[in-house]
Amino acid sequence: MTDKKKIPETTWVYSDAVKDHFFNPRNFMSDKDEKKYKEDGLGYVGSPECGDMMKIWIKVDKEKEIIKDIKWSTFGCASAIASTSMMSEMVKGMKLSEALKITPHDIMKKLGGLPKIKVHCSVLGDKALRSAINDYYKRNDQEDKIIKEKKQIVCTCLNVSDHDIEEAVLEGAYTFEKVQHKTKVGTGCGRCIPRVKKLIKMYKEKHFGED
Repeated sequence: MTDKKKIPETTWVYSDAVKDHFFNPRNFMSDKDEKKYKEDGLGYVGSPECGDMMKIWIKVDKEKEIIKDIKWSTFGCASAIASTSMMSEMVKGMKLSEALKITPHDIMKKLGGLPKIKVHCSVLGDKALRSAINDYYKRNDQEDKIIKEKKQIVCTCLNVSDHDIEEAVLEGAYTFEKVQHKTKVGTGCGRCIPRVKKLIKMYKEKHFGED
């Protein structure tokens, strides 16, 4: 006899905080407001053609370099909406240098967690925020403050870098097999595989607080 009380494995259980931020998103940019909003920095990631897309506007107190206002819009799912809503509340009033340190793990902790299959959705707002802050620095001749990531080639056969692997993990590839499917890393000579596995573990812990 089937236990009717058993929750199917495909059921996603969301926290009250996730539901609240999804149904009542904070700092959302309406089409009407966008036309008259004068931002100091604008950032976006993704594209509507490929699926999820996130766009973020920020206003900055230039003397204190504090985010005094933030707006966002997205074509993303419920988890992306809730994550970005929460993130926007977290960084308002925060120094730019501190806001750049916000990670998907920080956002998920505030939300009380996300279903594993939806964890990567917390990345969209985080990445778009960094893009908006970097845009602010560019507009104000402070490009020296932009942290430029240095790439290292991990798989010389396929020219796959550590940055490519990190991006794959951020987009939801949590196992070597999934990262390999996404990047083709290790499909040549295979000598890079041990290092790739270590990088995957490191990036999971860095961004999502799990090994």
